[in-house]
Amino acid sequence: MELVREALASGFFRKTDTAIIIHDLDALEAGFTALGAAFPPTTLTAVAVKANPLPPLIALLAKRGAGAEVASLPELRLALAAGVPPERIVFDSPAKTREELREAVRLGVHVNADNLDELDRLAELTAEPGMPEISAGLRINPQTGLGRIRATSVAGSYSKFGVPLQERPRIKAAFARYPWLHGLHVHVGSQGCPLDLLVAGSAAVFDLAEEINREQGPGRISLFDLGGGLPAAYRETDRPVTARTYTIALAARCPELFSGAYRLVTEFGRVLHAPCAVAVSRVEYVKRQPGHRTAILHLGADAFVRECYNPKFWPHQAVALDPNGVEKKGKTAIWHLAGPLCFSGDFPIRQARLPRIEPGDLVAIRDAGAYALSMWSRYNSRQIPRIIGRRNSRFSVLREREEPMDVVRFWLGSGER
Repeated sequence: MELVREALASGFFRKTDTAIIIHDLDALEAGFTALGAAFPPTTLTAVAVKANPLPPLIALLAKRGAGAEVASLPELRLALAAGVPPERIVFDSPAKTREELREAVRLGVHVNADNLDELDRLAELTAEPGMPEISAGLRINPQTGLGRIRATSVAGSYSKFGVPLQERPRIKAAFARYPWLHGLHVHVGSQGCPLDLLVAGSAAVFDLAEEINREQGPGRISLFDLGGGLPAAYRETDRPVTARTYTIALAARCPELFSGAYRLVTEFGRVLHAPCAVAVSRVEYVKRQPGHRTAILHLGADAFVRECYNPKFWPHQAVALDPNGVEKKGKTAIWHLAGPLCFSGDFPIRQARLPRIEPGDLVAIRDAGAYALSMWSRYNSRQIPRIIGRRNSRFSVLREREEPMDVVRFWLGSGER
């Protein structure tokens, strides 16, 4: 837990901080480089903003050539504010309004339409004076099956996302009707989707792309968006699919995908961000009851929503540290790590085997870089903790801790400030 010790020693983890999130920015940059190296050089690596929306992280990756995959107008604005050029932004959402589509097209953002009616809305924009040329793709549900986690699998026979692949004639008709429609988009799911399912989903939609190009002319589809889905390793025993393994398997099944005929887009988030951050809480109280030891933390379902509600599929590893950030040793026992929120399911980790914990100690929760801060819950109006990053052995504040009046202003709304 070098990051924690250094943050304490440098004064960036202050005595007044009940919790903190620390990002290893060197690891983030290295992960982005490795991810990009697994795909052709012309690939747009559009990092999913939903995984971690911190503008300093988006900006850091943008300087390395990353794009941004956004799923709302505020996410789009976050990407632009962080310096991502509009031409490197991909807009995905199943509920885009006409106003949102108009804004995206006006800015020159690539839009992945989620359904055929959305294509009709885009077509209406082409008649508006001064509107630039539209860049659009169509999301297809490959209907190749579900992964281990149903809630994050989106390629079953039914899905709320995309146009079902079985509607092939209507999909082809849309490409014949709209000359500005030049891409296909597929996403199978995330965390819990094995390699064969990821490949099967992409391959099914790629076969459709090849079919359309044969029937409607070479190059009719020139952009292929592979989505995301590569998992992160949350358990020590996890051996997740790597980007390199994925591209090797894809190339074996769809060699033409890497021929240069298509510009590729990826939308990875979790696999990049998750391992690059640790969430640390001070232990406020320790409760001992017959058969149970419970450490009360300042992070719970506010930061780890999925983990608290579905721990079977979202496990995290924890490390017990003394107040100076040194890992505790000695005989271990089973501990429950409980959060500060007022409901009985607020346990980011149950039954962790840890050394003896005392009030004032620290508990570090690993792999907190993705879908933690971005899913922050306002239940009990807890403050978002200080968030810092370390790069080239130097720390900086990525987002300052909220004060109570910041939360008050949040609930009052912009019109009451």
